[in-house]
Amino acid sequence: MSAESRTGASAPYGPATGGADAPASKRRRRAKGDPGRERVEFYLLTRRDKVTLTLMVGIPTILCLFFIWLPTLASVLLSFTNWRGITPLTADNIVGFKNYVTLFTTYPFFWPAVGHNILWLVVLTCIATPIGILLAVLLDREMRGTRVYQSAFFIPVVLSLAVVGFIWEQMYTSQGFINSVLGRTGQDNLIDWLGDPNLNIWAVLVAASWRHVGYIMVLYLSGLKSVDPTLREAAAIDGANARQTFFRVIFPVMKPINIVVVVVTVIESLRAFDIAYIINRGKNGLELLSILITNNSISEANLIGFGSAIAVVLLVISLVPIVIFLNRQFRQDAA
Repeated sequence: MSAESRTGASAPYGPATGGADAPASKRRRRAKGDPGRERVEFYLLTRRDKVTLTLMVGIPTILCLFFIWLPTLASVLLSFTNWRGITPLTADNIVGFKNYVTLFTTYPFFWPAVGHNILWLVVLTCIATPIGILLAVLLDREMRGTRVYQSAFFIPVVLSLAVVGFIWEQMYTSQGFINSVLGRTGQDNLIDWLGDPNLNIWAVLVAASWRHVGYIMVLYLSGLKSVDPTLREAAAIDGANARQTFFRVIFPVMKPINIVVVVVTVIESLRAFDIAYIINRGKNGLELLSILITNNSISEANLIGFGSAIAVVLLVISLVPIVIFLNRQFRQDAA
């Protein structure tokens, strides 16, 4: 048997002639030990495929580096300066850890903002996320009107957080829907939902949860649809009820979706900005770390170095729990 026929038999993409049935590229080389005989080598990727792959991978990588990692690195470096964005950045602007010392010791809005972000995380994790999972489980039972319910709960997810903030701002006004339903529209019994610093954070959390519930419902419902139905049938044969089936069979199988839900919830909580900023610019009880970054970096003060220090703190707070959680999950999977 010739070298060409042997090579053609081993090629996974059709005959060695390189016709229309063979999408792989080929190159002829002299066979070792026999200068008069050629050997055909096949390659899975053609030159066009390589160019396409380079563009598809290279362009997103460049955009990610330019718009995400380069600003992140710049924020870390600027956090050690007192640069205000007007004059050129020089060595005289380097102040070391002074911004961080000021942030943790004397800046009055930092610790309230950290507390509000933690409260945001707790509410979304312990209230909004379980409600979203519950709705997903109920809608997975194919009850009458399931499509209508899914659309109704998903509508807030389609809206931007700025629009959600504007909608709830109108509902919380003195003569708005909520006060009208409660009968608290008079001057003597009016509830100032957004002006009272003891109430506005909770009012905003209701608005944020309204949107987050629909988001989690869609994520979890998509995961439930992919669960093998034979698992439920086997659990029913073993005598398990609906609650036991979910917590002992379905929930462990949904581990990849559970990881996504946890990461999404943490990210949504720590990057909260739009709703609070739309309502009262993040003041009077609605301080958040993201709003402090905006108010210090993009304002009349132009404290870009100090705002960058807050951004670095928020970055660390965001990454550390997610990295620890994912590392533990991956180690459990590997074991």
